[in-house]
Amino acid sequence: MISLTSPVETRAHRWPAGVKLAALCVATMLLFGLDNLPGQAAAFAGMLVFYAAPGWLFFRSGMARLRMLWPFLAVILVWHLVTATPAQGAVIGLRLVTAVGLANLVTMTTRLSDMVAVVRWLAGPLRRFGLQTRTLEMGIALVIRFAPMLAQKGGALTRAWRARSPRRPGWRIVLPFTLIAIDDAEHVAEALKARGGI
Repeated sequence: MISLTSPVETRAHRWPAGVKLAALCVATMLLFGLDNLPGQAAAFAGMLVFYAAPGWLFFRSGMARLRMLWPFLAVILVWHLVTATPAQGAVIGLRLVTAVGLANLVTMTTRLSDMVAVVRWLAGPLRRFGLQTRTLEMGIALVIRFAPMLAQKGGALTRAWRARSPRRPGWRIVLPFTLIAIDDAEHVAEALKARGGI
């Protein structure tokens, strides 16, 4: 599994994970409260400043992880062009990129173990009722780890298709991508079972 942390050490790495996650929640709520294009554009510009502050390597690494959003942005913008509401489409697109960008910023500057510790603390009251929260903690950790890994493998699959065919891959890579995901899931399940399960 690949690491989500940044290749560059920043001051944000030393901030508590709980503070960063709380700030992300507040920022996301504020983004959904902004319904005008100038406000969303300002929030987007602020997000870019956060990425640019630690330097070019950090900025490039962060932006590379946001490239996977372009199909969603394309669908949103095309739909709003068809329905003659381009301004609304721009607001939604900027909100999506900014929210995901801020979330990605948190994962880049926070160790996975620290995020799991925050989830464990938040789920503490559930343990008083006899509920096992280890499954929730492990599930969140696996999602955070595997989402970018699967995106990377999907990109490699697309590049492999383009190297062998002039046609666009489209739906043709859905089945092999699904098989790759299932194979990875089986390997992880076997590894967890070998270590005692959850």
